[in-house]
Amino acid sequence: MSVRSVLGRRALQTMCVLAGGALVLTGCSNSEDSGPAVQKVGGIEKVDSIAAQLPDKIKQSGKLVVGVNIPYQPNEYKDPSGKIVGFDVDMMDAVAATLGVKAEYLESAFEKIIPTIQAGTYDVGMSSITDSKEREQQVDFTTYFSAGIQWAQQKGKPVDPDNACGKRVAVQATTVEHTDEVPAKSAKCVAEGKPAIDIKSFDEQSAATNALVLGQVDAMSADSPVTAYAIKQSDGKIEKAGAAFDSAPYGWAVPKGSPLAAVLQKAVQSLIDNGKYMEIAKNWGVEEGAITKSVVNGAVS
Repeated sequence: MSVRSVLGRRALQTMCVLAGGALVLTGCSNSEDSGPAVQKVGGIEKVDSIAAQLPDKIKQSGKLVVGVNIPYQPNEYKDPSGKIVGFDVDMMDAVAATLGVKAEYLESAFEKIIPTIQAGTYDVGMSSITDSKEREQQVDFTTYFSAGIQWAQQKGKPVDPDNACGKRVAVQATTVEHTDEVPAKSAKCVAEGKPAIDIKSFDEQSAATNALVLGQVDAMSADSPVTAYAIKQSDGKIEKAGAAFDSAPYGWAVPKGSPLAAVLQKAVQSLIDNGKYMEIAKNWGVEEGAITKSVVNGAVS
């Protein structure tokens, strides 16, 4: 199952600010707001042996043209100044530094990223895209993260995601958690003669998280990096409920057969090996999805 697709886990709706460690329900319609600033990881040096393998077009231009769809905190979104930031952005910037080039980000509708890569307009597609067997027929991927579904609960109030019958569970509307995952678990409860899960859907993920912080629901279900970021910003009010499941790799998309996929893979692996990758993941609170080996075309389904 795709973590992010037009009809996948990610709803193309806004996430609001998790401000100062406290979550706010009112006055949060600006999708370009952000939480506390995250410092960039420094000290990333060019690796000449990898940079030498870049396609000539990129060497000559000195830049990677990256297509991205926003907002999707914490991976890619705009800060109050309008700058595109996030975990994905910091990772791509680190890869670009390893290759001795700059990343240039161009906004795109999510469903247009792969066709635009195929047309040669973008060098890379970077937008929390799940590396799937189907998509590998169109483009190649360099993997850099593993995302799944992750539940959260109030601190010290355990909820079992596999036995949440009768519990109030918050989800963001139209995500796969709302349309498939939690309803399937609720149906299983009913089939076993237990109370259904009381599914509470919210238009924005921040509102779902806020409901959990305030005790209006017993748990929430969301994509693992989204949940991890919410936990990091909640000032200890919420915590993970169980382990992440249904995990699949995120990948950066490049034209089919392009040597760029292998170059990006070597750059990511270099960052993993020198520890900078984990520094970036920890900065954004998404280290649970960190990988130890980057591959080209690592789809699991």
